[in-house]
Amino acid sequence: MLGFFKRILNRLQAARARKVALILMDVDGTLTDGTLYVLPDGQEIKGYHVQDGLGIFLAHLAGLKLGIITGKTSRALEVRAGRLGLEELHQGIIDKKKVLLEIAQRHQLRLEQVAFIGDDLGDLEVMRAVGFPAAVADAHPAIKKTARYLCHRPGGRGAVREVIEFILKAQGRWASLQERASEIKSSSQNL
Repeated sequence: MLGFFKRILNRLQAARARKVALILMDVDGTLTDGTLYVLPDGQEIKGYHVQDGLGIFLAHLAGLKLGIITGKTSRALEVRAGRLGLEELHQGIIDKKKVLLEIAQRHQLRLEQVAFIGDDLGDLEVMRAVGFPAAVADAHPAIKKTARYLCHRPGGRGAVREVIEFILKAQGRWASLQERASEIKSSSQNL
């Protein structure tokens, strides 16, 4: 009986994922594991997982738009977002939902066409607004409750890639991306 409910849930998740044209995400705790290393001069260092970078690259190949909405500001994130070719980068944002609405309008998308990957309470209003809210495995309980897709992987450890792969498979784009493996290999130095 449990297998039956899992199949139904997967079909409902896939139906939402098929509509996605834009994937937005938080950074700390989502694209990173949330750890911040502070150097003696006050500069912060974050770590990013290469699997998430590859997932973002694959989403680009599939024609999806991607972006970040985060409450923190970091020069390192600007560099990372540039290397990944993200269309949207919004840092130091308190009202993430307001920025979400502006992005959707600019890209002429309905909110049901937007996915958001989050981990903590600052992401709650955005996740309630989008069509495909996803939570990393170690997200806050309120975020998990709001999510329509709950990752098996924690933030900063391939969760973003997991969500992207689910969306691409639901949209039937995954198989064609495997045929373009040579492009992935030649571009992987930026991931």
